Amino acid sequence: MNYCDHMESPIGLLEVTASERGITSLYFVERAQETKKSSITDQAITQISEYFDSKRTVFNLPLGAKGTVFQQDVWRELCTIGFGKTRSYQDVANALQNPKAVRAVGAANGRNPISIIVPCHRVIGANGALTGYASGVDRKAWLLKHEGALLF
Repeated sequence: MNYCDHMESPIGLLEVTASERGITSLYFVERAQETKKSSITDQAITQISEYFDSKRTVFNLPLGAKGTVFQQDVWRELCTIGFGKTRSYQDVANALQNPKAVRAVGAANGRNPISIIVPCHRVIGANGALTGYASGVDRKAWLLKHEGALLF
């Protein structure tokens, strides 16, 4: 069974989807599709709202995204990057004990289906540049500023 719900955030409409196992995606969307809520989507909407209201810095949700073993490893590593912190793609590759996998880390980061909760926005270029973000660099900058990681 698949579930879906939506919420308006300060930077756009979010769609959260879930299975019986956990959250399968969180994307910015242009318009809402059919809603079919579950306790998991309800928890996600509550926690995401708390995040945007500066009342939550850590998510506590079951995750159920599908991906390769390597992608899953990268996504787990992203979840270790604390609120308001950033890491480079090289840092993530090093943490996975695979320092030559920088490009593969970037590709897995870009395929992360659970934005914000799995904080791919916290990964930046080695030179501090805000490199690509599937939902737009402006949103990435907003999220990092919201978390206090960017001071402009």
